[in-house]
Formats: sequence, structure tokens, C-alpha cells
Amino acid sequence: MSNFGAAILNNFRRAAGLLDRVLPCRCVLCQTSGREALCSACLAGLPWLPRQACPRCALPTADGQLCGSCLRAPPAFDACHALLGYQSPVSELVMAGKYGGRWQLWPLFGQLMAQHRPALAAGSVLIPLPLHASRLRERGFNQALELALPLARASNLSLRHDLLVRTRDTGHQSRLSRKARHRNLRKAFAAAPAVAGLDVIVVDDVMTSGASLDAAARALKAAGAASVTAWVLARTLPHGRKQERCSPHTNHSIHLQPF
Repeated sequence: MSNFGAAILNNFRRAAGLLDRVLPCRCVLCQTSGREALCSACLAGLPWLPRQACPRCALPTADGQLCGSCLRAPPAFDACHALLGYQSPVSELVMAGKYGGRWQLWPLFGQLMAQHRPALAAGSVLIPLPLHASRLRERGFNQALELALPLARASNLSLRHDLLVRTRDTGHQSRLSRKARHRNLRKAFAAAPAVAGLDVIVVDDVMTSGASLDAAARALKAAGAASVTAWVLARTLPHGRKQERCSPHTNHSIHLQPF
């Protein structure tokens, strides 16, 4: 997709999102009529992460202290905040938002992140984790930016697109091991000198191994950032571990809209 085509698609998507906010729509999960992409019952039934979590990587812990992994090998970012466990139906919702035409999910998720935001350092700047230019042309939008926009409005923080770039296309990470992901992302980001001395909040949709956020934080700190905090919508939990949730509806199938 050309830059012009991506811009047209992005404008169309934003217009569709505005209409979805005004016109009646159906819950993506249970198809209940309403004015939001998810009804209140399905929202309540999502796998919300507990407040007690590792302050460095957002992994739920019994006492809210650093987890063993961060004690052994702390990531480059200083803190991480996550709202949801990346499991069904969140994983299906994220995929629907990225690839299934369910664009109206991103403003809703961004508003949820804003409502549950932690205390912020005055003068912090928000940076959506950038996509490589080729991936942005292919997809037509950056979901991290869509999440960051409501956050910036609610927190009155500056949203900066010019402080971090992805210098090469690292491909899809999902099939790689944890070690391979970190290796694949070495020097994948570059930060601008203007980041020196700033407290930075990097926004993304999902934290899996943390490799992308770690690589971004390393680039930002190499350029002089005072601190780097990660804000993510969802976090993958260790293998076999699921976050408990209530299930107000039994049907979690998503009816995708083609592009």
C-alpha cells in the first residue's frame, strides 16, 4: 500500500470510528445493541489484571514486589503497567482490531487505559511504539497511536511522534522464541537527541516477551531519556497461567468485517 493509500484508509477508518460512536452498534462479543464496541457486561468479564503486580514488568505477583525474572535480569524500561491478561477473548479482540476491520475497539481500549492510568510524573511525554514504515503502509494505521491518543487527552501529556523510529522491519515476532525475539530486535529503534532528560511513557497494545519494549527503552536511554515506562493494554502471562474472569456471556465469537 502506498503512503497515499494508507492515508486514505486511515482517514476512512477514523470517520468510521466517529460514526460508530454516534450511531447504535452491537457489542463485538455478544452482539447486544448499544453505543460501544463492547457492552458493560462483556467489559466486566474481561481478564482484568490485579493491582498487585511486579512494578517492572506488570506480571501479577502475590505481594506486588519485583518478580524473580526482573530480579535476575531486569528489562531496560523502569516500570510497566498493563490492564488485561492477553488471553481469550482479549487476544481475539486485538486481532479483530488489527486485521478484522474492528477499528472502533481502539478508541474504547485507549479510554480504558486512560481511566486506569497510574500516577504520572509531571512533564512526561507519550510515545506510541512505532511501526516500521513498510508495516505502517501495509496496515494503514498504528494501533499504539490509537491507544495513545485518548491517553494524551485524558492526562494532558504531550504525544510525540518524532522521538523514536523503528529503523528496520523486524517481521512478525510471534513464531520466535524469547531469546530469538530479543536478538531480532537489537538496534531496531533509534531515538532523537531531543529525548535527553525526558521521562518517557511508551504505549503499545500487547507485551509478550517484552523484547520490543526493551529494545525501544534501550534506544531511548542511550539517547539520554531520564526514565522509560511502558503502558500496554494487555500482557501475556506465563505458559499455562490464565487470569480469572467472570463470563457473563458464553458466546465469544467475533464477526469480522473484511477490509
